[in-house]
Amino acid sequence: MQQILAPFSATISELKKNPTALLNQAQGEAIAIINHNLPTAYLVPADVYEQLLETLENYELGQIVKERQAEKHLAIEVSLDDL
Repeated sequence: MQQILAPFSATISELKKNPTALLNQAQGEAIAIINHNLPTAYLVPADVYEQLLETLENYELGQIVKERQAEKHLAIEVSLDDL
């Protein structure tokens, strides 16, 4: 059985009936949306989603930095006066 990674869960039917009440009940926590006893989606508050995207972007930027640091030996050294 697949693990549910949220403190709250609801069926798709419950979500359809009253999404606002469901969000209020979760009080800003993530909600696992269940279909046939399996999590099919996660409903998260907008600020949590924005933080998640920012974290992913920072991770990707960190990977780019690591890649470029590995290529540092290919760089050509110039002085500011040459620019």
